[in-house]
Amino acid sequence: MGTENPSAPSRAQSAADRNPTRSRHRTGGIVHENTRHTTRFTVIGNHLTQHPELSLLAIGLGCHIQSLPAGAPADIKSLAARFKEGTTRIAAALRELEAHGYLRRERVRTATGRIITRTTSRNQPGHRREAANTDCPAPPPRPAASDRAPQRRPRKALPAVPQPTRAAATALHQQATDLLTTLRRLDPRLLLSAADTAHLVPGVIAWLEREVTPTAVGHALTADLPDDPLRRPAALLAHRLTAHLPPPPPYRAPVGPPPVRHPLRTCEGCERAFRAPETETRCRDCRTTTPFTR
Repeated sequence: MGTENPSAPSRAQSAADRNPTRSRHRTGGIVHENTRHTTRFTVIGNHLTQHPELSLLAIGLGCHIQSLPAGAPADIKSLAARFKEGTTRIAAALRELEAHGYLRRERVRTATGRIITRTTSRNQPGHRREAANTDCPAPPPRPAASDRAPQRRPRKALPAVPQPTRAAATALHQQATDLLTTLRRLDPRLLLSAADTAHLVPGVIAWLEREVTPTAVGHALTADLPDDPLRRPAALLAHRLTAHLPPPPPYRAPVGPPPVRHPLRTCEGCERAFRAPETETRCRDCRTTTPFTR
């Protein structure tokens, strides 16, 4: 009983002893004290919370949007009212999330004709959500691609624009065309096709003939544009040309032709200079006091 066993270790070997390079006293680093959530929690992937390219504001905003219930507002103004970062920084963060697939924003028209922005949050970019089981009968199988005739979706017509008078349309056509083609310099999203430009030109001419300067027309078309992507910039410009059309200029009485200014000539009676047509050879005084005889 008193014999010592030489094969037994004198003490347990710690992890620091097995790895001499490992520090015995760790300093710093996060320590988690986790409690399991049973209500009011959201599952968010580390691919978002630890994203290597997103900014801290975009990561936090993405987590907040994923925690919102369905139907909650997630537009820039609503988020700016909730947080203090301001519309500019929030808009930039939303563009980051949209570029990396965490958001999809599209402009849709409601049944009342109002255009709204629909925001779709995606918690796993690149993965399609499984369809929910609604106990509805499955739709009939679609024919194969080779059996279907190719169908092209018709392009929705642009809204009507104000129409100018025929005389103004002829004189101001080039000026209106130049104004529309230079809008893309103010905002690259306003790059218009030739067909869209031809549709909008009469509306711009209607503004110009109301004595609105080209600079003022350009400002009215480009001021306060939404931060969201413009799916149909020509439709937005057509709406503004119609909704914000200024009234005609005040009525001005027509101005008659300017009086005729005759050249100076020398009076044959008193040799003074006077203005008169070529048929008169004497000034007014000589014609009234001295009868002219040939």
